[in-house]
Amino acid sequence: MPSSVTCTSLSFAWPDGTSVLDGLDTAFPPGRTGLVGVNGSGKSTLLKLLAGDLTPSGGTVKVTGEVGHLPQNVTLDTALRVDQALGIAERRAALHAIEAGDVAEEHFEAVGDDWDVEERALVTLGELGLGRIGLDRTVGEVSGGESVLLRLAALLLRRPDVLLLDEPTNNLDLYARRRLYAAVTAWPGVLVVVSHDRELLDLVDQVAELRSGEVTWYGGNFSAYEEALAVEREAAGRTVRAAEADVRKQKRELADAQVKLARRKRYGQKMYDSKREPKIVMGARKRAAQESAGKHRILHEERLAEARERLDEAAEAVRDDDEIRVELPGTAVPPGRRVLTLEDLETAYGARVEGVLDLRGPERVALVGRNGAGKTTLLRTLAGELEPVAGEADVHVPLRFLPQRLDVLDDALTVAENVARFAPDATHNRVRARLARFLFRGARADQRAGTLSGGERFRACLAALMLAEPAPQLLLLDEPTNNLDMASVRQLTTALGSYGGALFVAGHDLPFLESVGITRWLLIEDGRLRETSAEEVGAAG
Repeated sequence: MPSSVTCTSLSFAWPDGTSVLDGLDTAFPPGRTGLVGVNGSGKSTLLKLLAGDLTPSGGTVKVTGEVGHLPQNVTLDTALRVDQALGIAERRAALHAIEAGDVAEEHFEAVGDDWDVEERALVTLGELGLGRIGLDRTVGEVSGGESVLLRLAALLLRRPDVLLLDEPTNNLDLYARRRLYAAVTAWPGVLVVVSHDRELLDLVDQVAELRSGEVTWYGGNFSAYEEALAVEREAAGRTVRAAEADVRKQKRELADAQVKLARRKRYGQKMYDSKREPKIVMGARKRAAQESAGKHRILHEERLAEARERLDEAAEAVRDDDEIRVELPGTAVPPGRRVLTLEDLETAYGARVEGVLDLRGPERVALVGRNGAGKTTLLRTLAGELEPVAGEADVHVPLRFLPQRLDVLDDALTVAENVARFAPDATHNRVRARLARFLFRGARADQRAGTLSGGERFRACLAALMLAEPAPQLLLLDEPTNNLDMASVRQLTTALGSYGGALFVAGHDLPFLESVGITRWLLIEDGRLRETSAEEVGAAG
């Protein structure tokens, strides 16, 4: 029987009563499915329900076959050996004991039919680019990206029928991403992946969009999904325009009817006053006219209400495509102005800049390199959080740094209060007016930072830094697209398009880096920082 996952009347709510899913009916067929949706729509929660890590509030999840789940935040005990992290330590030890001549029954029971477990483990590690780490090293000796691949290797060795991946490319360098793409392409069973990585989502067979608690299916990969959305948006836009025209028409007809009724009323009153007909006839005519006028008015009001309802329905069908639009003239850097100078710099973990490296004007620099190469360390050194071991790192303009962990906000304060911390001289109205451009309007600006979703938190952090005083003319971003949905990535791209300062971005997301207009590529490799090109970076990945 082919593997499958079926959700029937599936509901889930958090202990505080917040509902995430209510009566969801859907099924994930064999093949590769990309699960997409805005931040906070419930994608990770749904994966945890499918994996059995969460218990539904109502309804059922039926899975045919074994499930393997790679969560968004992978944490492994750093003291574990690699074979323990892979879940094969007991079988491997039993196999070695048998090979050494110990024929105790428990060893054969531990091995079972898995006599090639060690070879399979080494092959799987090799396929994921982890062949060099072996089985006897500890998890603490591998990088964060390698630990993600190690967790994936453990799942592949288990050979589950259903594989659930939640943002698997987070923190993976380009080389590791290519390995993951190959594993996804070769997957034979049911695979459901949540990701903001376009390249990964273009490998899926179908896209399932989770929106407002319902799943809508689209055939084809992410590019086909975007094309389908464009058609939907255009159709929805036409419906809205037609509904708006109908509302205007009904308003005009209602106004015309009211004018005619007012004239008729004045004429009737005039006839009544002149007493040209018997009083009883005049009274009957007046009552009939009032009834007719009332029915006429009610008819037009009902038509207008129906037209407004159709407009509301049409507007609701249009997706929220709000974009961050900011004008920050204070961030602009004149061409040729020196922004950053690195001279014979050596950072805390050994990355070196030989000679002098200058950044001038509104350059947009991408910092790339393998996991563990020292990108974050370099950014923290430039931001003044770490002292250089040797050499100089001189920043000549106001600078702001947005780290991966997004810890620049005080969770106890509202979004508006957090932004005000960075711009203490700005008036309350000025702060709120600027926040509206970052899509925090009205009550949204009064949300406490601790209650924000991942995408909202990133947007609030970006607003706090870009609206800071003095205006930042150099912005440092460390893996900015991690944990962002595709809509948030588009919003970020738009915001950075409005930014007039210099940009220094560490990341592995090539499509995003290219979309923000990178003008210069720097590669950390073998402990050295050197100039490179987008073509070389793509080829190396």
